[in-house]
Amino acid sequence: MMNSMSFAKQTRGLLGIIITGTYRNNLRAIGSNKFFSSTTTGSTSTTTNASKENEPIKKSVFISQSYDIFTNLAIEDWIYRNYDLSSHHILMLWVNNPCVVVGRHQNPFSESNEKALKAAGIELARRNSGGGTVYHDRNNLNCTFFTPRNRYDRKYNLNLISRGIYREYGIDTEISERDDILLHGKKISGTAAKLGRPNAYHHCTLLVDCNKDHLRGALKRTGKEEIISKATASVPSPIKNLADVNKNVNVQSLLTAIGYEFLRTTPDKLFDGGREYVMQQRGFQLINPTEKWFPGLNELRENFASWDWIYGKTPKFAVETKIEFKSGIECHNMKVVVDVEKGLIQKIDLNFKGEVMPIVSSLIGQAYNENNLEKITSALKNVSTENVKNVFEAKNGL
Repeated sequence: MMNSMSFAKQTRGLLGIIITGTYRNNLRAIGSNKFFSSTTTGSTSTTTNASKENEPIKKSVFISQSYDIFTNLAIEDWIYRNYDLSSHHILMLWVNNPCVVVGRHQNPFSESNEKALKAAGIELARRNSGGGTVYHDRNNLNCTFFTPRNRYDRKYNLNLISRGIYREYGIDTEISERDDILLHGKKISGTAAKLGRPNAYHHCTLLVDCNKDHLRGALKRTGKEEIISKATASVPSPIKNLADVNKNVNVQSLLTAIGYEFLRTTPDKLFDGGREYVMQQRGFQLINPTEKWFPGLNELRENFASWDWIYGKTPKFAVETKIEFKSGIECHNMKVVVDVEKGLIQKIDLNFKGEVMPIVSSLIGQAYNENNLEKITSALKNVSTENVKNVFEAKNGL
């Protein structure tokens, strides 16, 4: 392995030239029609696709020039929707400004601290793949592996990342049964995927030197209310940064190491093809997130940044919280239940000693959030206990 590490360092100059843009004039037009999936029907298309499957697979490393989470999610989705990956496999490497990203089937209210995010100016986003919630900042590296569905292999991708980390830094990592990458038993990367037809992608976030306090603060709920939901729940795990064990690790060097490992590894199995194989590939390509390069990208970004996508796609859930009423020297606990569907408040009930009474409120039909929940509980706290008891007695015909 020492020879491999030395070889990687010897070729750093070559990689540096490509990444810094000396070869920029040779970069392919990413939005070119020759990379689009074929929309032709009939026997001609079938013959073309069959012949492409027999072509040697070329590899590219795309490096996003955006730090905006919604733009990067849009690029990821655009490639997934539009590229013909039958003979061209892609690794997209991207970095975001601080944000929290929930999985496709998750509840952002149970996965993040909404108030803390807004106070810190941290974006909340929902991706198009499953899996758990992650925190991104400029000291994380995100990797997305694009292949045809029939060549999807997340173990290949995770082992490739582990090999790249060892080759560059001599850091041993392992892959868990849950397909997390572990360092000294702690998580440095999770995993998620989008499997479609004909394309698929697998992506993960590598913790390089992220701010752990910001991560914990962004993902830790502080509200006392209980959220009842069938949404996918994240599995909390102890975390570690790569820089915790090697101060030489940074995002730029890791980007180079992982990208280079991808280019030097054959697509069918984890075989190291070395420099000769790298030179046969399409190399590192800086991608410019514009409509000129990616027609329709702005519309995709608008969708990912919309309330309807971030909150409206939340699986149906209910919120339960307790409020206290005082009657003379006695205290009575009552439970407020708020039903939420598509991110909107559908029903509000008050539960008192096993009896349920629906509440009429102008907030029904409005967006659910912590502020609106506080408005509901504050309004109910101002109602006297006697009035509440009288309403329940009238409801029961007493």
